[in-house]
Amino acid sequence: MTAGTMEQGMQRTSGDVSSERPDAELGAAVPKVIEARHVRKIFAGTHGEPAVVAIDDISFDIRRREFTVFLGPSGCGKSTTLHMIGGFEQQTEGSLLLNGQAIRGPGPDRGIVFQDFVLFPWRTVLGNIAFGLEMMRCFTRAEISERARHYVEHLGLAGFANAYPSTLSGGMKQRVAIARTLAVQPEFVLMDEPFAALDAQARDRLIVDVSLIANEQNTTFLFVTHDIREAIRLADRILVFSPRPARIVESIAVTLPRPRDAYSAELLDVDRYMRSLIGTSPED
Repeated sequence: MTAGTMEQGMQRTSGDVSSERPDAELGAAVPKVIEARHVRKIFAGTHGEPAVVAIDDISFDIRRREFTVFLGPSGCGKSTTLHMIGGFEQQTEGSLLLNGQAIRGPGPDRGIVFQDFVLFPWRTVLGNIAFGLEMMRCFTRAEISERARHYVEHLGLAGFANAYPSTLSGGMKQRVAIARTLAVQPEFVLMDEPFAALDAQARDRLIVDVSLIANEQNTTFLFVTHDIREAIRLADRILVFSPRPARIVESIAVTLPRPRDAYSAELLDVDRYMRSLIGTSPED
């Protein structure tokens, strides 16, 4: 990678992360909303097997509205890290704070999108998107319909509002799952390899759509993937995880505007650098 491209496309930080991304509107540092300090996660062994150290001493900060990608090989602990932030797992050691408070469990401030679509088969597309809004019990029926239809339009679901999940492709089902999460406008959106089961064309379209939504919404995104192309097209910051037991080996801030052209010279340079760091080929 040339020095010029490094300056234009990315910035590197080795080891643990404490970012100082400036807020263009406020002219000040964006506040930290997630703080991890020396976090370890150990899973107890079963049936006489030894305990498994999944995460070994990771520290990082995530700032408001940052799109952070956890990138690393399968089984390295990145999903476990996401699940601890979501409140579904508890760290064994260390400190994990959300808005300055210890994470004690799941909450409405965090929406999560899984690899599996997890839709209600008896509800239409519109009904699935509206479900979370209905459970909040603070919107009128008209408000719920208006917001759900807004995300039907923004996630490329126009014309399918009254369709049932069984009639949709995998890509369309995942669009519904993402729209349902975004509709309640959580402060944090956690995405656990949401494109892994999709074909290349569906994945590419969703990367563009999520990029546009990330630009528009006052939301902090955390996204897990082992796909370098997904990471560099979406992320403001990439935290590179080592193989298990997980450590953060490098932080890379991608400074190119979204949505990003997958074949731009700047992005291809970032792609080559990432592959040299992780040790994969372009075909991987």
